[in-house]
Parts: sequence; structure tokens; C-alpha cells
Amino acid sequence: MFVFRLIVQISLCLAVAACPLSSAVTAASSVSSGTQADPVLKERLELFQRMELVYGIPWPYVAAIDQYERTMQKRSKQEPPQKEPERLTAIDIPPALWCGELNPEDDDTDPVSIRFFGGIGADGDGDGKADRTNDMDVLAAMIRFLASYGFQHDDWRIGLWAYYKWDWAVKTITQFAAVYDKYKRLDLDGHHFPIPKRYNYSYHSTWGDPRGWGGRRIHEGTDIFAGYGTPVLSTGYGVIEVVGWNRYGGWRIGMRDMGNVYHYFAHLSSFRKGLKPGDIVEPGEVLGYVGSSGYGKPGTSGKFPPHLHYGMYRDRGYSEWAFDPYPYLKRWERQMYSKKKR
Repeated sequence: MFVFRLIVQISLCLAVAACPLSSAVTAASSVSSGTQADPVLKERLELFQRMELVYGIPWPYVAAIDQYERTMQKRSKQEPPQKEPERLTAIDIPPALWCGELNPEDDDTDPVSIRFFGGIGADGDGDGKADRTNDMDVLAAMIRFLASYGFQHDDWRIGLWAYYKWDWAVKTITQFAAVYDKYKRLDLDGHHFPIPKRYNYSYHSTWGDPRGWGGRRIHEGTDIFAGYGTPVLSTGYGVIEVVGWNRYGGWRIGMRDMGNVYHYFAHLSSFRKGLKPGDIVEPGEVLGYVGSSGYGKPGTSGKFPPHLHYGMYRDRGYSEWAFDPYPYLKRWERQMYSKKKR
């Protein structure tokens, strides 16, 4: 399907200059936007679907790039917010790539001049300008850049690598696209406490506590004590990246959510039958079961009481760093019990 839509786009691209995207936008008004509680998400989804109508690129691919860019944005809390035009998307193409490295104007909006200097900037809305702060122009430029590498799924991945020069970005964007394709909507930021409410458990903040086994280190997570075999639930929408053993965490599972946060479930007794890397999961779905595995070779168990070690790690491009999951667990726990009362 992906291939055929792109092939059709060969003829569509020839007509873009004569038929501006604004005309196609009107024609796309009948495209279903799915169920979106947030009006901004609804409008963003409609934009992605319009781009699919014009360029033939399935909207989950475009949404995945936008979401990856959104998770990579860095802004210090100490810095005052920059005054920028309101945009629906988070994709920010660097000026040198947009205008061309040899272009003397890093804010060039002339499509002819941009092409002359080898830039990828495009006029996506038919107003005669290639504006890197215009959502339609940015999406058109990104789509055309990626499509220039070919029309197969693997070609798309090659195009992503050519743009980001980073395998991790390609993997994460591909995972995001798969999740969007499954659920057909953008509002996938829901979360769930990792232990079902009908089971007994206890926990407190253990972030930063010293750990001695395997060398001096700090505790990067929260320990949730529960009975052996207690189900462990997915804490968000995402993709399973790791299922297996490591000497610290024992039998463990790693899941990356749609906020590009890696969720780490360790010291398990077993996994849900059939669970494997690449599986798409959602909040509250059973992943495995509480145990006391770890601190040794594969199969080592019983060196400590059964509990779930839960950790969260954020990706910032070329590194991941752990942060305290305790406040998030408390929030998800409150949400879990508030639903019970309704």
C-alpha cells in the first residue's frame, strides 16, 4: 500500500505547482480525523491526513517524525520562551538544510533560489514561498526529501537515516509509526500503574539509594514490593524493545512509550507467554510477573524479597538518562483508584 501510494504521487508531484496544496486541503475536508478529545490533536491529525491525501505518504509516518521531533525538543527552564509563530507540528528543519549550505541567505523563502543552492525547502501551500515556519511547507519538504530515496519501506528508513544520521532515531520513528498505525489516533499519552489495584503491594521513594552488588552505584528507580507472581502491567502505549536477562535486573522487560521514555521492568519471575521485542502494548496490559531474579548469571533468583524494580529513562538523541519515577507512579496510582470510584 505504501509503495502504490508513492508511485501515484509521481503524477501528483507534477501537478503540485499548478494545483496548490490549499486546493487539496479543501478537498480533504471529508477525511476522517478519528476520535480526538484535544482540539489541537484533532487539527494536527487532520493536517497529517491532508498530506497523505496529496503525497500518498501514510499519515502515521509523518506523525511519527513529528512526535520524535517533539520529544527531542530542548528548552532550559531558565530560558525565557522564544516568540515563535504558532505551529501544529514540531519538525524544525535546520536553515542550512532548508536553504542550502552555500546559500548566503539563511532565511531564504524563494523556492527557485533554494533549489539552486541545493536546499530542500518547499512551497507546500501554494503561496509562492518556502517558509520553514509554515507547517505545510515543512511537511512537504520533509516528505519530498524522504521520498527521493525510494518508494519501498526500507527506502523510507534509508531516507530517515540520511536526514538524522542516527540509527536510534530511525528505530524510534519506525516504532512510533507502527503504534499510530495500530490505534489510528494521536492521543496515546495515557498511562497505568504497573501493579493491578486488586493486588497487595507497597512502595516508597528509593531513588538514589546506594547499591553495592556489582560495584558502587545508585538505585535508578523505584522498588514496588508485591507477592511472587503478581502481574506486572504496561505503564503506557509503546513498543517492547527488550525481553530477556541481565545480571543486575534478572528477567527484565524494556518498553519505549510514545513520549520516547524507556520503561524498565526488572526482577521478574517470568514473562507473558509470547511477549517479544517489537510487540505493541497499551496501558494496563500484562507484560510479566513479579519475582526475585537477578544479581547473578541467568536463572539466579531469591537473593532479595520479590519485588518489581521500575525505572524510567529519557532519550535525548545521543544518550539516555534515568529520572525518578516515584512522582509518576503516585500520579498513576491516584488515577487508578479514582477510576474505581466512578
